[in-house]
Amino acid sequence: MSIILRKSFMCGLVAVSALSLTACSAANEAATEATTSAKAATDEVVKTAKQVGLEPAANIGDAPSGIYKSESGHAYIAMSYDHQGYARPILRWGAFDATANVDSENPENSTLTVEIDAASIDSGVEVFDGHLKAKQFFNVAEYPKITFTSTSMEQLVQGRGKVTGDLTIKDITKPVTMDVTLNKVGKHFSNKKDIFGISAKTVIRRDDFGVGLYDIVGQDVEVQIEVEFLKAE
Repeated sequence: MSIILRKSFMCGLVAVSALSLTACSAANEAATEATTSAKAATDEVVKTAKQVGLEPAANIGDAPSGIYKSESGHAYIAMSYDHQGYARPILRWGAFDATANVDSENPENSTLTVEIDAASIDSGVEVFDGHLKAKQFFNVAEYPKITFTSTSMEQLVQGRGKVTGDLTIKDITKPVTMDVTLNKVGKHFSNKKDIFGISAKTVIRRDDFGVGLYDIVGQDVEVQIEVEFLKAE
């Protein structure tokens, strides 16, 4: 009887050991597959980056899909242009709202809308601000809002791409394309909401939008945008 029990016990140990080895082997295979998959994804990002000549940036896939609003304390739109060759003045819009509807799984399906308070233009020179708000330039009394509505988004490489949309100034609408970089995706340090930040730039012509007065001043205007977006409730 004891011999039979010992044999049964040994057989049980062998069976348990076999099951353990099988489980460990499966776990190791799964871990290897996950590592291989992650490496392949990374390699693909690097390969695409080399093809388009851009370094990859943050991954929008790390941000939950949904509506995000510009955080007014960290949102900037600045412009500069050539002033008779002597300098490049810097102006900014002090008040605007931007809304991003993010599809993190399919970034090209995301959308962006921006509404700027035209009267919030700020050159740092009070007299000049008066000229800019007047009828010969932005005519803010008649056209109080400047708007941008995206029509397409193209991700060239992870975190970098182009956003094209309709820009409307003084009821004149023209297509504009911005180069956009996704700087970082994370959680707000204070309220712990989902947050991401972007940098964008483009060049537009003043005379395309009815603000082309004075040929001695450059018509090309460089626009620089820096915005942090917080996920809406």
